[in-house]
Amino acid sequence: MRLEGWHIVIIVVIAILLFGAPKLPGLARSVGQSLRIFKSEVRQLKEDDVPAKPATDPVTGAVIPPVPPAPVPAPTAPAAPPAAPASHREDSYGSYEAPKEP
Repeated sequence: MRLEGWHIVIIVVIAILLFGAPKLPGLARSVGQSLRIFKSEVRQLKEDDVPAKPATDPVTGAVIPPVPPAPVPAPTAPAAPPAAPASHREDSYGSYEAPKEP
């Protein structure tokens, strides 16, 4: 489908009806500015894609010695098992009894 002259006229009339005549110059100005910014960004991307000439100077730097591994702590003796409860009542989950004072 090709756009002919009367198609463009219909589009302009619809734009005038939707946006109003006073807003159209500002709208056209912002669209033009956006297109200029887009074109400049595309041009800048094309310039960035150009490969740079390889450097002839060798890269120099200091050699960093490797870091020694951290010492491993010696194993400790296992802890004593927990004390058994004095009575069945202290072992139950459903009740709580306040500790008795000595």
